[in-house]
Amino acid sequence: MSLRPTVDFLLHDWLNVESLQSRERFADHSRETFDAVLDTCERIAREKYAPFNRLVDTQEPHFDGEKVILPQATHEAYKAYAESGMLSAAQDYEIGGMQLPYTVEAAANAFFAMASVSIGSGMLTSGNANLLMVHGTDVQKKVFAANEFSGRFSGTMCLSEPQAGSSLSDVMTRATPDGEGFEADALGPRYRLKGNKMWISSGEHELSENIIHLVLAKIPDANGQLVPGVKGISLFIVPKKLVDTNGQLTGERNDVALAGLNHKCGWRGTTNTLLNFGEGKYPVRGDTGAIGYLVGKPGEGLRCMFHMMNEARIGVGMAATMLGMAGYYASLDYAKNRPQGRPTGAGGKDASQPQVRIIEHADIKRMLLAQKAYSEGALALALYCARLVDEQHTGTAQDADVARLLLEVLTPIVKSFPSEWCLEANSLAIQIHGGYGYTRDFPVEQYWRDNRLNMIHEGTHGIQAMDLLGRKVLMEKGRGLQLLAERMLATAAKAETAWGPEAAALRDALKQVGEATQQAWAGAEPAQALANAVPYLQAFGHTVIAWIWLDVACSAASDQSPAAQGRRAACRYFFRYELPKIGAWLNVVKSRDPTCADLPKEAF
Repeated sequence: MSLRPTVDFLLHDWLNVESLQSRERFADHSRETFDAVLDTCERIAREKYAPFNRLVDTQEPHFDGEKVILPQATHEAYKAYAESGMLSAAQDYEIGGMQLPYTVEAAANAFFAMASVSIGSGMLTSGNANLLMVHGTDVQKKVFAANEFSGRFSGTMCLSEPQAGSSLSDVMTRATPDGEGFEADALGPRYRLKGNKMWISSGEHELSENIIHLVLAKIPDANGQLVPGVKGISLFIVPKKLVDTNGQLTGERNDVALAGLNHKCGWRGTTNTLLNFGEGKYPVRGDTGAIGYLVGKPGEGLRCMFHMMNEARIGVGMAATMLGMAGYYASLDYAKNRPQGRPTGAGGKDASQPQVRIIEHADIKRMLLAQKAYSEGALALALYCARLVDEQHTGTAQDADVARLLLEVLTPIVKSFPSEWCLEANSLAIQIHGGYGYTRDFPVEQYWRDNRLNMIHEGTHGIQAMDLLGRKVLMEKGRGLQLLAERMLATAAKAETAWGPEAAALRDALKQVGEATQQAWAGAEPAQALANAVPYLQAFGHTVIAWIWLDVACSAASDQSPAAQGRRAACRYFFRYELPKIGAWLNVVKSRDPTCADLPKEAF
């Protein structure tokens, strides 16, 4: 099956992306230019990514003592992606961009994620460069961001440390001023960094001319002590190879060394590294310490990095979504072609009759509908969020502010829902294949392994849950949640005639979520309120996807094609089989059930 018809429907029939052409920034674009971008990305993904998905899974990155070796297919895929212009697709014409709507960019990148998420397509590089375009100096934009957008340099995000994991307040990497006149360096205030960073995707390779690390570190106070908590964290540009103010390599290697490769369950085609900064393996100018250039102001590193982290979270959600779609398409194809079993008639099964394809069995249809509901619903949500990004950047001041708040509330959902439920879709894809699904002769076991990372990737499931219940639904006196509720109620009103029971169910789900939000915080300490944050996240996510599906179904109401029939069936499935689950999840939230929180560790 082809992803393209689904993408076209969501972009044009549902989101009406062509209406963005009325914005000055996108005035040069049309349906034809959008289609041309999608055509190009679809072709590159088909030719340079999909055929090598298994290859990069089996030929993992390895270190030969001097450099990390990747398959030639990875080099060719990176080159093709960079030459396509997708790294700078949304950027200004003046720096080589296409001024493409982010909605179209996100849809185009979906083809690469589905073809081989393990090869990757520059999510961290573009996110790194986008951050510098917002928080960097003009020189940092020219020297680092512009070269990342061209593909000449690649980028990373260095947050976690071996002893800290996701607890960024415990970051121990130190950044000290690099001698007299450090603050006057043309590339930014110059520091020496010493510390270790763990789980750094694409932290070492030979795909690009240079690797630009964005590193969180703490600047010691006057007594040489690190400031406790996250307020003392600053952000630094640490290139693998030093460059001059024209972006040319100086021939000096920075003091950044590969300490080891992490060997993962999935995503094996992407190098994942432990990096040592400033250990002295590559002394710079006669001294130890990796040279780094301050981004923004001291102590504001996490605020700057969140610009990249939120973008990465949407990207992780899209990756999880497309792995779910890949498994759905593979198991659908298998179900249509695999003969097994016979239908049960009034007299039972007639063994003299020929076997039927397994897609004729109700339980196989159930598992296929579940995969479709999870994956296509998640894709619709991801593109909806991308459309909000365009609104935030190019809409009126009022519309941009609404989009900002909606994105604040939806970002934990667009990251977490696909990470959990498209992983479940991959599990169902294995089940449909039966014993064959558990072998390497079919691709679905790899999809599951690749997807298992995404509940951990860029903030674990629990972190997203606490962000949602502990911050996002409360910020600005709950205005973001109220704006989202208004949009859900508008969809319910629109669907009332054709989808009356579903509209009522959506209103009821929204009411339950609102009540749970209030009761979770009613006189509670944060520890009590957040003890069941994950069930809250699950219920909230299911309510959001039910809303998305109902809105999509309204757009497919008059279409009698098989594709539209499938979308309406997926909507019914989600409302009848999935949405009722929220009651159990929200019950423990409302009551602030202490079962998990209060159990002493000795009882386990």
